[in-house]
Amino acid sequence: MPRPSLFLVVLTCAGAAPALAAECRVPRNSNEAKLLAFYSAPLSFSPASAPEHALSWTFRIGAEGGPIPDPDSAIQTSGACFTKKSENTRLSPFFGRPRLTLTLPGGFALEASYLPPIKIHDAEPNLGSAALSWVKRLRMASTGNSTDIMLRFHGTAGQVKGAITCPSKALQMTDVTRPCFGTKPSLDTFKPTMAGIEAILSTAAWDGRLAFYAGGGRSFLRPRFRVGFTDGLGSVDSTLITVNLNRVTMFGGVTAEVSNAVDLSAQAYGVREDGVTFRFGAGYRLHR
Repeated sequence: MPRPSLFLVVLTCAGAAPALAAECRVPRNSNEAKLLAFYSAPLSFSPASAPEHALSWTFRIGAEGGPIPDPDSAIQTSGACFTKKSENTRLSPFFGRPRLTLTLPGGFALEASYLPPIKIHDAEPNLGSAALSWVKRLRMASTGNSTDIMLRFHGTAGQVKGAITCPSKALQMTDVTRPCFGTKPSLDTFKPTMAGIEAILSTAAWDGRLAFYAGGGRSFLRPRFRVGFTDGLGSVDSTLITVNLNRVTMFGGVTAEVSNAVDLSAQAYGVREDGVTFRFGAGYRLHR
């Protein structure tokens, strides 16, 4: 689970005003919106592996993770909701989560993932994702290789809580007009709510032991960020930052069948406006 060490500190100048409890709806082209979208992309619930026409009631237990890049310095200056300010925004360099998949009759499958509210470092995640997919076999070659197409709907909801805007190392008691004036770290909430639709095409090689896939779709992002900071004078900043965004997504990857039960996968997931992330996963299949 990513640790939001100084994530989105540019979104707020907590402590710069006596009391804030308003909603700030930022423009879609603002740096605040770009940062919210940038940190939503790594959480998107993309396919765990190449589409396959598996036997009904096959249960796959897996996990995935990958590095999270730093945002471009060009979007690290904000000013839509507070005083213009530039800071270094940084998440933990890695994100991971469990994956569960249940294959249903008719080519359908259900996928799910959940990160419980167990505090990790300074962050407390409580995130859930789910997806419904349908696979159609287009062609089966005499070699045993196949070509499949998948249609998939997915969604993610929940929150990450922690000292995001004003962690301990950013606190100061020297200037009341500067951000993070106080002695108690903030308790902020980031909600990366999103949903999407995707189409994926895969083709197998080496008797189905290796599968390559590529796909794309559209994601509907509804991220929300709630500041939670009480400054040294007792003033509470609980500003809610909101924006609604749509994104075109593209991805591609490879899945290797190590055995009849074990698979390994690697994927590149990209959004033109937000960049590319890489994900690596493994799964173990249980058959009925």
